[in-house]
Amino acid sequence: MGKYRKLQHERGWAWSLAVSILKPILLVTTKQDWIGGEKIPATGGAIIALNHVSHVDPVTAAHLVWDYGRESRYLAKSSLFKNPQLGKFMRAAGQIPVDRAAGADAFKHAVEAVNAGEIVVVYIEGSITKDPDGWPMVGKSGAARIALATGAPVIPIGQWGAQKLLPAYSKKPNLKGRKTVTMRVGDPVPLEDLRAEELTNATVKEATDRIMAAIVGLVEEIRGEQAPAERFDPRKHGLNATGNPHARGAGPDVGGPDAGGSKAEG
Repeated sequence: MGKYRKLQHERGWAWSLAVSILKPILLVTTKQDWIGGEKIPATGGAIIALNHVSHVDPVTAAHLVWDYGRESRYLAKSSLFKNPQLGKFMRAAGQIPVDRAAGADAFKHAVEAVNAGEIVVVYIEGSITKDPDGWPMVGKSGAARIALATGAPVIPIGQWGAQKLLPAYSKKPNLKGRKTVTMRVGDPVPLEDLRAEELTNATVKEATDRIMAAIVGLVEEIRGEQAPAERFDPRKHGLNATGNPHARGAGPDVGGPDAGGSKAEG
C-alpha cells in the first residue's frame, strides 16, 4: 500500500533504514485499514492519542503516521540510548530519551517536541490495556497536560487488530496469515474552552475524559460494539497500573511516575 501523503521534508538515514526494514515486514504480516488519516495534521505540532493493545503498537502507529507524511516521536527509556549504536539510531530518528523515574522530565521533553512542530504519540492508558475484553482502560493525564501546555491539537485514534499479530503482553507473534489492523482517526478533541481556564486538576481531568471518550467512541465504531459503561481500573482489581498483569507478584502500584499520569507513552 502506497503513501497517502508525501513527507514534507527529506527523511534522514535513520527513518530510511527503519522504513526499509519494517514496512515490508508489516505489509507481509498485516493488512492496513486506515480510516480518516487525512485528519492527521500535514504540518505543525500535534499530539496523537490512542488506545494500547499490543507491544507492536508503536510500529503500526508509526506506519499510519508515516503513510500520511509525518514522522512520529515517542518517549523512550533513556537506558536504550546508552548503547552507542542504538542510541545513535534513535537520536537520528528524533526519538526522545526520558528517565522513566522522572515523570516531569517526560512531560517537559514532550512539550518541547510538540512546540518544535513534531507529532508526539501518546498511549493515554500508560500501558497495554488490562481489560479482559481489550477495551481501553482508565486514562492518564499526560496527553491532556501536553495539549493544555502547548495549545496543539489532540488527534484521537481508535485501533483494533494489532493484538491479533502480537497478543497483549506476549513476546510470541502469531504469523499465520495477515492480520487486519484498523486505525480510525477522529477529529481534534475540542479543548479550546479548557485552555481559556485556569490550569487545575479539574481542568486536566475534564480534558482527559474528553480525549478518552473520543478514543473509546472510535474503538466502538471499529468493533461494532458498545464499550463497558465503566472503564477498567487495574488498581481496583489488585493489578499494577503498568506492566504485565500475568507476571509473578504483579500487585498494585504504590506511587511512582505513573501515579500522576504524566507518562506519555505506554
